[in-house]
Amino acid sequence: MEITFLGTSSMIPTRDRGQSAIFLSYLAEGILIDCGENTQRQLTKAGISPTKVTKILITHWHGDHTLGIPGLIQSLGSYKPNMKLEIYGPKGTKENIKTSLSIFQNKSQKDVNLIIKEIYSGLVFENDDFIIQALPLKHGIPVLGYTFIEKDRKRLKMNKIKKLGIPEGPILGKIQKGENITWENKEIKADLVTSNIKGKKIAFISDTGLTQNCYALAENADLLICESTLDSSLSEKAEARLHLTAKQGGLIAKNSNVKQLILTHFSPRYKDTKLLEKDAKSLFKKTTCAKDFMHIILQ
Repeated sequence: MEITFLGTSSMIPTRDRGQSAIFLSYLAEGILIDCGENTQRQLTKAGISPTKVTKILITHWHGDHTLGIPGLIQSLGSYKPNMKLEIYGPKGTKENIKTSLSIFQNKSQKDVNLIIKEIYSGLVFENDDFIIQALPLKHGIPVLGYTFIEKDRKRLKMNKIKKLGIPEGPILGKIQKGENITWENKEIKADLVTSNIKGKKIAFISDTGLTQNCYALAENADLLICESTLDSSLSEKAEARLHLTAKQGGLIAKNSNVKQLILTHFSPRYKDTKLLEKDAKSLFKKTTCAKDFMHIILQ
């Protein structure tokens, strides 16, 4: 599981920070959380082909989180005609996608097989490997926070597998799925030849005022990625604009049994993020401030 920060500024991009976009790579999936202006160029600079994007999770329909969507769709139609792209977002997403694409009238965008689903709360997507869930947040318009939850999986105990003489092939696949098998007239229980690997949880909290769902999203997360537009000396301004301070990000992490916190979505007033990092670390030590193109691997 790999995460690349493509844009870490807030409403206004800066020389060093693009608008909001995070890329999560897991197995064959490329999940883009928000798609601010210039995201497809950021993908290219990060060495990620735009065609790797299989899903877009839209947190809300402010321009700094969505202006890159029409351009990305048009490019995908040229790069890989007939590719499927799933887009999930809050109420209004279907109409907003339709309207934005109608403005530009580019033929290539018709070559993308768009699957658009509006989400209110709860399950977004599930397959054999992971679950995506969403909860509403508070920002004046419909806004969602997301969690990506990797399912627990089995690891083969190869020393025991070899002793039993079980060959490589489909039979090992069944064991990894937790199925008991029969080998040489003996029942082999999957639990005896595998160990359980706990799946990782990543929580994404976008633009919002502090609300109970912030804690619900972050609960027991291995990694919390949280907006922190302002520092706590500007808490009244943050509250009025329905944003979080860096210290509130630290508070959420501290009270939600989070293992690691990464802050993002910084006001352009900050030339560096030392003050914001210090603010959050006053409550939660394992805090890092994101930079554009920061790349992390969760194992």
